[in-house]
Amino acid sequence: MAPSPRRLGLVALLGLPMLAPAAAEVPVDPVGRVESLQAPLSPHLVWASDPLLRRIALADLESGDLLGVIDGGYGITSALFARSRPEIYVPATHYSRGARGERTDVVTVYDALTLVPSAEIAVPPRRAINQLPSANAALGDDDRFALLLNMTPATSVSVVDVARRTFASEIAIPGCGLVYAAGPRRFLSLCGDGALLVVTLDEQGREASKRRFPPFFDPRSDPVTEKAVRRGDEWLFVSFEGRVHAVDVSGPEPRFPEPWDLIGAEDRAAGWRIGGHQLLAVHGATGRLYALVHQGPPDTHKDPGKELWVYDVGERRRLQRIELHSPGLTYLGAPLDPGPDLPWPLRPLFEWALSRAGFDVDLVAVTQDERPLLVAGSELSGSLAVHDALSGEFLRRMAPGNMTTLSLQIPWETVEATR
Repeated sequence: MAPSPRRLGLVALLGLPMLAPAAAEVPVDPVGRVESLQAPLSPHLVWASDPLLRRIALADLESGDLLGVIDGGYGITSALFARSRPEIYVPATHYSRGARGERTDVVTVYDALTLVPSAEIAVPPRRAINQLPSANAALGDDDRFALLLNMTPATSVSVVDVARRTFASEIAIPGCGLVYAAGPRRFLSLCGDGALLVVTLDEQGREASKRRFPPFFDPRSDPVTEKAVRRGDEWLFVSFEGRVHAVDVSGPEPRFPEPWDLIGAEDRAAGWRIGGHQLLAVHGATGRLYALVHQGPPDTHKDPGKELWVYDVGERRRLQRIELHSPGLTYLGAPLDPGPDLPWPLRPLFEWALSRAGFDVDLVAVTQDERPLLVAGSELSGSLAVHDALSGEFLRRMAPGNMTTLSLQIPWETVEATR
């Protein structure tokens, strides 16, 4: 007589484990291996900030590899890079319930080679949180004091002694905002009427002097963007209409050279103008200024760029026009790209579709070595496009795993190990 289904179930439950052969022993995979970056670091590295993932990702522009990640707090995560020691300083805001609750503002100190936090400096909980990729924080030229913009909405600057790991002071800058380093003990702020505020610190990081200089641009007729770039002792601000307003901080008082135009009359008549979220980059050694441009009506200074125009800062003339490739599309950090082997005409059609979909360039940055690379990003994508910064040739796309890109930062050329 055949066994009942119930009896078979009992045999399966009780007997089969005893009849099964002994399990083979499999070695356990190692988890969580940590590597250190090798000093000196490659000059072809970029930090890409993703506020959705609350992090900045370090990527190699040559290999396309993701080398490391630094977690951030609420808002855009940007870093300050020391030049005299292997340290990175990250201003951050944290809430006890994620996006609400008790607020804590800190400057976290990271080892530049291991990317491991080594210290945390508490600061007043009023750090400015906005969509600006730069000028919310600065590091003095001797790596002693970090400067953080506060906005409550009253504006002030928190001075942090990163060498001694202490909060030094808070300096009021009424009617002005943003911070631009101008020496080891001095910083600049832009004021609402176009004036420039210059603040000098003493050796303890407290206010030694504060002076407001007359307006160097007209904020009503043609305001400058806050997205300035620095070459040596000169800050370069560009107005909505494409005029370069330089501020020379080499002397005891700032100097304001005669402004000059990025966009000539003929190009202006054709509707060319600057635009983008991080629209300027400068290569210090060659004096090449890179500016994102597009064709559009007035007040489109935040629109992404179709081309990158290259200028000689010393000669004040345009050298080159680079037709940019889209950084590409990503989904949850993964690139959506059929690859370089896509045959013609599908490849041009794919590039055209990316452009029509609005995945143009919002951000640019350039490495500072003798063979500089240009990296371009989009607010709508975590992917990056890499060009040769001298010839303009498109080289490759890469995806460091971000979901969006709101800031691109090039660290200093090398970080020598000091331990």
